[in-house]
This record gives sequence, C-alpha cells and structure tokens, in this order.
Amino acid sequence: MLTVENLSFSYSDKNLYTNISFSLQEGQHLAFIGSNGTGKTTLLQMLMHTEDYIYDGKIKKDENLRIGYVSQVSKSNKDQDITVFEFLSEEFVKNQEENARLCEKMAEAEDLDAIYEAFQKVLDEFAAMDGDHYEANIRKQLKTAGLSRLENLELAKLSGGEFKLVQIIRQMIVQPDLLIMDEPDVFLDFHNLNGLRDLINAHKGTLLVVTHNRYLLNHCFDKILHLENADIQEYDGSYMDYNLDLLLKKIELQELAAKDMEEIERTRKMVDRLRADATKIDSAQKGRSLKAKVTQLARLEARRIKEPFVNIRQPQIELPKLQPAEDKVLLSVKDYGLSFDEQLLEQVNFEIHTGEKVAIVGPNGTGKTTLLREIYENNHSAIHVSDGAEIGFLSQIHGETLNEANTVYQEMESVGFVTKAEIAEYLKDYCFEPEHLGRKVDILSGGEKNLLQLAKISAGNANLLLLDEPTSHLDTYSQLALEKAMEAYKGAVLMVSHDFYSIASCMDYVLFVEEKTIRKMRIRSFRKMIYENHFDKEYLELEQQKKQLETKIESLLKVSDYEGAKTVSADLEAVVDKMQKIG
Repeated sequence: MLTVENLSFSYSDKNLYTNISFSLQEGQHLAFIGSNGTGKTTLLQMLMHTEDYIYDGKIKKDENLRIGYVSQVSKSNKDQDITVFEFLSEEFVKNQEENARLCEKMAEAEDLDAIYEAFQKVLDEFAAMDGDHYEANIRKQLKTAGLSRLENLELAKLSGGEFKLVQIIRQMIVQPDLLIMDEPDVFLDFHNLNGLRDLINAHKGTLLVVTHNRYLLNHCFDKILHLENADIQEYDGSYMDYNLDLLLKKIELQELAAKDMEEIERTRKMVDRLRADATKIDSAQKGRSLKAKVTQLARLEARRIKEPFVNIRQPQIELPKLQPAEDKVLLSVKDYGLSFDEQLLEQVNFEIHTGEKVAIVGPNGTGKTTLLREIYENNHSAIHVSDGAEIGFLSQIHGETLNEANTVYQEMESVGFVTKAEIAEYLKDYCFEPEHLGRKVDILSGGEKNLLQLAKISAGNANLLLLDEPTSHLDTYSQLALEKAMEAYKGAVLMVSHDFYSIASCMDYVLFVEEKTIRKMRIRSFRKMIYENHFDKEYLELEQQKKQLETKIESLLKVSDYEGAKTVSADLEAVVDKMQKIG
C-alpha cells in the first residue's frame, strides 16, 4: 500500500530522518510512537503531500491510494446549522448531487465522452465509499462510538469530545484505503476515549495513528512504528509485547555492556603498562604488542552497543523544591456557578489544603477548564486564593502561558534566567538541546510546549499548581517523568485530566463533576467506578502487577543484578500474556 525507502529529511536546524525505511500493508492498525519533537507529524504530512517536500530516498504509494486524515487540532464546523447525521452525510450528498448534475448535462450535450468519463468517476467514488449503504453505515458507526443518541442533534450542541469523535467517524465513513490520525485522543474524557477505542478496533481499513495514550496503545494496535534519534523501528505485534521485548533487550544489552566495560578496562590497563614499558626498553616486540592491544581497545570501544530504541533519553522534571509547610487552606471555592447558553456548574464548593493533590474529572464540556482558569485569574467572588498561595499554571491553550513569537531562550529569560549557558544547562533536563534555544515557540510540537511550560513552572516557587490536561501531547516517557515529579512535589496540585493513569498514580482524591456540581470522591471509589464503566477489573489488577515488576527490574538493573532482572522478567512475561488474553 505504501512503502518508504531510505528516507532522509532535514527541517530547519534539525536532522529528522536518516535513511529510514518502513511499509504500511492493507488492514494493519499501526501505532506511531516516539519522543516529543522527533518529527512524527511532519512525517505524516510527507506521506500525504509528498510533492511538497524535498527529501532523499523514496516514498512509494499505490496508484489512486485514498488517504483520510484526522488532525490533532479539531477544525470547527460546529457553527453550521445542521444535525450530526447531515454532517456525516455531506460527502455522499455532494456525490449524489454531482451525479444528478452530470445526468442533466448528458441529456443536453452532443459530445458525451468527457461527461461519461466524469460520470463514471463519480460512480466509482460513490462505490468506493459504499455509498449505497451510507445511511446504515453512519448509524452503525454512531452506535459503535456510543453516540447513537446524537444522530439528530444539532452539531453546535456537541461537546468538544463528541465533536472530535464525529469528525473521526466522518473520515472513517468514506472508507479511505489509509486513514491517518494525529493524536485523536487528546482531551477526550473516559467515555469518549472508549468510543474512540471501539471505532479503531472496528475499522476494517489501514490505520496509522500517532498517540501517546497508554490505554489506546495497550488495546488497539497490531503493529508499532517507533521514531527516535532520526531512525525508525518496525515491530509486528502489540504495544505491550513491544515494551516487554524492549525491556528484555535492555537487560541483555546492559549485561553485554558491563562485560565489554570490564574487558575495555583490562585492555586499557594493559595498554598503559605496555606504553610504560616501551618508554623504558627499546623493543620491537613490545612495540608490536602495544600496537595490537591499542587496536583491540579501539575495536572494543567501537562495538559498544548503541541502541536508540532501548535507552531513550527521558526528561528529568523536578517541580519547585519546597520546604514542608503547615497545613492551611490555599484555595477555597464557595457556591461557584458557571453558565453559557445553559447552566454548566452550580453550587460548587471545595477547598485545597497545603500539599493536597486533587484531580477535577468529568465529561467533556462541563466547565472544568473554565473553572481552573478563573481560579488562576482570581477575580471571581466565589473563589478565594490564600495570600500565602503562589500559583503555577499550565494551560492546554499554550498561548495563555507562552508567547509563541518568542524563542525558547526568551521564554526562559522571562522567568529570571540570565545567560544562555545557564538556560541551556537547565533545559537539558527537559530534553531541549542548546541548539533549540533559538527556536520560536510556535514551531515546537505540542509536547515540547507542555515541557517548556513545566520548565518555567519548575524554575519558580509555586506552592499551588493548576494543571490543565498536563499529559496531553506528552510522550509516554514524559508522562511517567511528570507523574514521578508530582509524587515528589511538596506543594498542592489541582489538575484537570482525563488520564486515568496519572490520576490513579498521583492524586489524593478526585473532584467529580456530576449533575452540574462537584462532589469529592476517594481514589479507591474513583478506581472502582472506572473499573465498572470503562475497564476490566482483572486487567487493571494485572496492570498494577506489571508496573510493580517493571519497577523491580529497573531497580535490579541499577545494581547490575542481571540474573535477578531475568528472573523477574519471566514473571513479567506471564503477566503480559494474561493481559493480552483479557484485553
């Protein structure tokens, strides 16, 4: 269907791909993963609009390959005065109207060849979309996504998550040969995320999906494309199998590297001794021995294993270092209400104390982000921020906290850094290299912008963090780094999120949006609710075991206990096998 051979491409000041090759075959569901800023979105654009790029290598596509695309940024059609069903029917209705127009022309025209050709093309397009059954197909897709109730609802009344799913259905319903989706899961609530999962799994065509969502990765794909360090790796199998194989490879490579280092050290000492002897005694034999050992040392150094997909550099996020503080109320919300065209929230009451970590959770379109922003702005009569509270704010709308016309250097300069060297050293922990300092913020990827926001927050002294979907766009390595940083943080966190893993791992309790108000929910109760409505309980218990075993393996590798790591990896393999059977 589509083949890439020895593709090399540089963009701006960065070499994105070096002689990468891969293929997409009919019916595959591929997850396209990789660290933030590696060029995943650019590669998608190159596959779709090959003629717009200058590159080395080849991109081969089947003749007449029909490609559909879902952007990570929703294009709003919600102001159209049409229903969901009418919106999903548009391509089919246009085709039928064109068919009728050409029939009218055929009745009048003398030269019919050109019209017949156009007419046949329209018929072929309609057949390729399974146009004869489009109404039934639309209803089937809506049912799969759990959106049947929305069929006759006006488009403008959909929540953001519902609208995103409807846009995905619109692309799927015309049955492209290849459907490319760039982070389609961003900002989806739990219900809509499951709708997306079901749409992906029911889709019969080829899918290429950029996603960092751990739930989708574990449940939806049969092939992995992994882009790192200008190289790409293909893996036929599930994401869980891929991660397990990477971990097993890491154990093997670290053990080999340790043995290599021992041999290198022995050889280096021998070279040093021979050099010392050679300066004392003029001996041709000792000279030859020295040369042989130097050559051996060079070979050993050269063969040290470099695996770009095993030891991936992860950010080292460290939120503001704070001293333990006395328990007090940092934020109080009393009888808060929010309405636009309709009442979204009313009689909302809660407090955030020193050191508490709290997630606001609820369906898309219920006012969570607006509430968080109004707390940050602190100009609402129902909101009281303590005088002792210093706020750090991460926004899903990057322009609220970042000046996208600035360079990365200028953004960090604005929070008190003075020299470029100081900024470069600090930003290394957030995976920004020195050459990135001159880049404009507006050309950074979504994940890089979130990392830059976190870097700015971490440079301050905030004791109350307001985080709006902080894991959105972050790669899985950065998500784990943020979770680790939040666990270590001594301040308070109020986070809007739909990321079950981050909530379950880091939060003390949940503020759950329900029936236009917010109620406090223990993490254990929240887990139970998610188990019952969205996950399989046994699966999540196994997932917890999996996480514990992975952590244990990492600890064993740190102390070079390779035999212990191999033993635990066998237990991990058994858990993953059980998860695969359930999932």
